[in-house]
Amino acid sequence: MPAQQRRSGAARQMLLAFASLIALVIGFSLASPNFFQVSNIMAILQATSVNGVLAVGVTLIIITGGIDLSIGTLMTFCAVMTGVVLTWAGMPLILGVLTAIGTGAACGLVSGMFVARMKIPPFIATLGMMLMLKGLSLIVTGTKPIYFNDTPGFTQIAQGSVVGALIPGLPLPNGVLILFLVAAVTAWILGRTVLGRYTFALGSNEEAVRLSGVNTDAWKMAIYALAGGIVGIGGLLISSRLNSAQPALGLGYELEAIAAVVIGGTSLAGGRGTILGTLIGALIMSVLTNGLRVLSVAPEWQTVVTGAIIIVAVYADQLRRRKASQG
Repeated sequence: MPAQQRRSGAARQMLLAFASLIALVIGFSLASPNFFQVSNIMAILQATSVNGVLAVGVTLIIITGGIDLSIGTLMTFCAVMTGVVLTWAGMPLILGVLTAIGTGAACGLVSGMFVARMKIPPFIATLGMMLMLKGLSLIVTGTKPIYFNDTPGFTQIAQGSVVGALIPGLPLPNGVLILFLVAAVTAWILGRTVLGRYTFALGSNEEAVRLSGVNTDAWKMAIYALAGGIVGIGGLLISSRLNSAQPALGLGYELEAIAAVVIGGTSLAGGRGTILGTLIGALIMSVLTNGLRVLSVAPEWQTVVTGAIIIVAVYADQLRRRKASQG
């Protein structure tokens, strides 16, 4: 797919997603006066911070034409390893942060090796990684949560508000700032670096890239490692929000993240996508979940709606691809 056509298609889908987000906000605001309150908007943004970071990470992999089902349990495993370093070993906070990011990058690199070097399909490779990380989290913790009560400043990573301290009355959580920072850096990488160019190239035509003399395996492993490091930041945010590392947490997060990516215009076939679109998709998922909760819709029906959105998003992606191939 030509670069201009790729950008045009992504822009159209991003605009459609943004219009859908505005429509949801207006609809829920009219349906309930409790929706468009500052406290509720901040709650939506706080919820988006974790899912958004995961979605940013998996965007890189989906652009290459792959998939990663392990991001939910990887997030949990990174949180657990952070707990081991900070709570059990009593190390400084900065080492806990580096542990989360490093653990995520290392696990992402392993997944990349499964896919690139061992030629295991991404779905199977990351499914296996998902189960392994789930088991490791339970083994390391003995199935018990790790609490960060004795780690000063840890909860401030996600729950504090630097903006609120500077601008009273605007208690924007730090987790949201971290999401925006991660998104901005990742967007810069995709748009301005060699790694970003090869990310799109691998998704568009990996064989052509390989025949041009590029070590596609190494670049693919680097992309999976970068995505894993971003997921590690998500592990920091979720554990900071909960003030604990919950070893049984994580399953299901990957589905919402992937749905956010597809809603935002990234093609499951690879070769097309934007980080801004992914952010809009993550906000759509959070607004929808929060709005249904405000309207007192039963949790089981919320799950049904989420599943339906995933199906619609994937079907819409198939229609876009079919139209692009015919055009």
